[in-house]
Amino acid sequence: MDREKTIVKTGIIGIVTNILLAAFKAFVGLLSNSIAIILDAVNNLSDALSSTITIIGTKLAGKKPDKKHPMGHGRIEYISAAIISMIVLYAGITSLIESVKKIINPVTPEYKTVTLIIVAVAVVVKIVLGTYVKKTGEKVNSDALKASGKDALFDSIISASTLVAAIVFLISGVGIEAYLGAAISVIIIKSGIDMLRETLSQILGERVNSELTNEIKKAIRTVDGVKGAYDLLLHNYGPDRYLASVHIEVDENMTAAKIDAITREIQHKVLEEHQVIITTVGIYADNTSDDEINKMRQEVYHIVRSHDNVLQIHGFFVDKENKRMSLDYIMDFAADDLKGEYGRIYDEIKAKYPDYDLNLKLDINVSE
Repeated sequence: MDREKTIVKTGIIGIVTNILLAAFKAFVGLLSNSIAIILDAVNNLSDALSSTITIIGTKLAGKKPDKKHPMGHGRIEYISAAIISMIVLYAGITSLIESVKKIINPVTPEYKTVTLIIVAVAVVVKIVLGTYVKKTGEKVNSDALKASGKDALFDSIISASTLVAAIVFLISGVGIEAYLGAAISVIIIKSGIDMLRETLSQILGERVNSELTNEIKKAIRTVDGVKGAYDLLLHNYGPDRYLASVHIEVDENMTAAKIDAITREIQHKVLEEHQVIITTVGIYADNTSDDEINKMRQEVYHIVRSHDNVLQIHGFFVDKENKRMSLDYIMDFAADDLKGEYGRIYDEIKAKYPDYDLNLKLDINVSE
């Protein structure tokens, strides 16, 4: 599947469909003197603009890496999604303003059978289009398409509310479309804010999906000679574009040649199975086959684990000859006093082994 072609094709379908719907709704809205239908037509034009932005963003994101952007331009897709979110937000605010105006200065609509039929067809079309665009976005991992799909589904709700308002008016003579328009506008505004918040969070840098990180570490641990995989850090350069670094634990007597072979196997395996490029493999040397060191490890681990919010301990190494001890640990972000807790853990280990120089490192909880 060519991801870019799929996104562009879906965007073009969205543009054509929304322009046709906008034209029909504008015509019907003017004939029936319905502000709700006219606003719905305008909203369809904003959807067409969203699809256009999706296509442009995808094309720009697909540009080859250059000297200034050696990792490519994939993050442009997040910017596209943010722009679409702002369009949704703007459409919601505009609809709310116009609905309030009509509540203050009501206009009597003139609905006809053909009007209702066209609106009903528009509801079905927008549901089908929104579902198609959203599912395609999920399939190719395009935030811009997912945002456009959600927008289209909200449009179907707007159109459906217009239809409900028309039926209520024809039966009872009571005009409620301005009130319905105002209520739905608030929902659209909230949706726009939520979409924008989600996209900005991705631009800021989110924690990578734990399923992916766990699968990568699982794959690394299957490589012969690897005793553990830790500190997996993934850098995102657009949807499904990751560079990563990781620490592995190996026997302290392993040769440089063997470590090099293991590193290359890890890089090949992770790229082939998960399409993630491992750029750096750090090494922890394991020397716990020594009974005395193994006992020290158990005692130190007990000290560290006795503290709340400790998630993991790794990288334990003891140099008995030079009296040096090293280990890393990870704390939950829920911990209130990381610095103070670090000091307490450090002091307790030093009290147990006062003759050793202690290298204690607090790692960031970047992956599961």
